Amino acid sequence: MSTTALDRVLAHRPAHALEKLPPGSRVCLLNSRDILRALKAEPVIVMACNTRIQHVIPGIMRAAEELDAVVGFELARSECSLEGGYTGFTPDLYVRTVIQYAHDTGFTKPFFIHADHITVKSTAPEAIASAQALIAAQLAAGYTSFAIDASFNELPDNISITVALAQPIVAQNLGLEVEVGEIKSAGQEGEITTVAEARDFITGLRERGIEPDMLAINNGSKHGNYLEGEEISIDLERTGEIYQAIKDYGVCIAQHGVTGTPLHLVGRFADYGIRKANVGTQWQNVAHAGLPPDLMATMRAWAVENKKDIKFATKPFKAQIDAIPTEFQDRIAQTAYADAKELLQAFRSTGTASQVLAALG
Repeated sequence: MSTTALDRVLAHRPAHALEKLPPGSRVCLLNSRDILRALKAEPVIVMACNTRIQHVIPGIMRAAEELDAVVGFELARSECSLEGGYTGFTPDLYVRTVIQYAHDTGFTKPFFIHADHITVKSTAPEAIASAQALIAAQLAAGYTSFAIDASFNELPDNISITVALAQPIVAQNLGLEVEVGEIKSAGQEGEITTVAEARDFITGLRERGIEPDMLAINNGSKHGNYLEGEEISIDLERTGEIYQAIKDYGVCIAQHGVTGTPLHLVGRFADYGIRKANVGTQWQNVAHAGLPPDLMATMRAWAVENKKDIKFATKPFKAQIDAIPTEFQDRIAQTAYADAKELLQAFRSTGTASQVLAALG
């Protein structure tokens, strides 16, 4: 019997991730390195979704299926850790959840599971050891893409920490994102990454045997919801200059902080070397809008009482959130589907799944 392009691409699934799939599974969980190498010459963007609340996942998958789009699912260290981060997800639980939804929805398109922002804020041995333990758990869980973020440190230390943490990822030839220029939260200001910083960072890594696929930079974007009246200002010209300086090393730009960015502006990102864009807070907003009102009111009261951002209510209320009635789950999935469809179209992602199949198959 002849094989299809999908059959041939399924053979590219990383061995450690394939072990997490049931026998005979055709879920197309790929290495982000393979996906990005297939798409990096095209002016398209892969949407990576920080799905802190699981009910948005089937809607995103439905949109990607309909648009023939590649997509990524991810959580940062703060969101998903050995202790459950602030979402209640451990690496193993997150991978199992995404894979289960892929099977339940019949999702056939290529996707990756990404360890976003493996953050190390100092050179202390215990800080590095803690990150190494998390990466080991993420590899064991079946993650197929990783983002090491030592951007809080000075450039030489950023390079040294990134090199130390990247070793097991490089050993399996998995997708690697690195970061230079700390990306701030909404309401905070940071220094825009310079071309020299980006070039020195990438060349410094390559001199020590680390060849990343993606570089996250501070180009003016912010994490989270923008504050009322706060200007959205992303320096695409600088982004493009950095991309031109590093593209010959096989590196493209990863864009963080997309929530709140007008879709007409998002559509231009691909022209400046951005090939992956993270969308996180938007999915939290979608989920919160669709939760039962009494549960949402309880979560807000908890956040006020504990003087914390509402996102920190996700973990203590995870059991209740996961068990909401089907009608609320369906409402969240439907809104996530509509939003994901708009974003994927703005990202020029339509047809990227077939492009990957053609390139790899």
